[in-house]
Amino acid sequence: MTMGYVVFHMQKTHGTDSGTSAHIERKVKPSNADEERTYLNRRLVDYPNGVHTRTQAIQHRLETAGLTRKVGKNQVRAIRVMLSGSPDDMQRIVREGRLDEWCSDNMKYLAATFGRENIVSADLHLDETSPHIHATLVPIVTTERKRKKQEEHATKRYRTKSASRPRLCADEVMSRVKLKEYQDNYAQAMSKYGLQRGIEGSEARHVDTQQFTEK
Repeated sequence: MTMGYVVFHMQKTHGTDSGTSAHIERKVKPSNADEERTYLNRRLVDYPNGVHTRTQAIQHRLETAGLTRKVGKNQVRAIRVMLSGSPDDMQRIVREGRLDEWCSDNMKYLAATFGRENIVSADLHLDETSPHIHATLVPIVTTERKRKKQEEHATKRYRTKSASRPRLCADEVMSRVKLKEYQDNYAQAMSKYGLQRGIEGSEARHVDTQQFTEK
């Protein structure tokens, strides 16, 4: 069997990202979606009590993560994650009755990689050409932040602060080294479905949700 390729794209969002929420939740009808199949779409993450939308789920995570610094106006609050595979292979996975298993393995991968609490939403779309998952990651990290050179001599200021306190840091989650690790590890997790990593270095940039789903 010829192996297809995994699709794993990450993209930083800005503001409330309400436009993407409307697309994912089908509050607007995408031109490439089949309305007669929209009922097949599934939410893969349960929202907390009182939370009803993806946008609210992002804000809820920010408010309950224990952040000690105020979230900046222009700070990245969430990261979109697109998960899928080559169209022919995704259709094969459906025919083989393995779609539920594929979804479960994707959610396990996301939780293990980014932390279950940070995956605030995930939706399976089956009303477009190729089955795919839209997941939303709030980039909360607990590793010690890298200090600027002028801060290296001000060690006393940091002694009273916990190095593992939660921080919102999209740049750390999407560092060049980690992006490569995600691609490698995701492909390994999906190899059981006959999917492999794309050729390293073949893509100069990530594609956005609309560009992918309209293919």
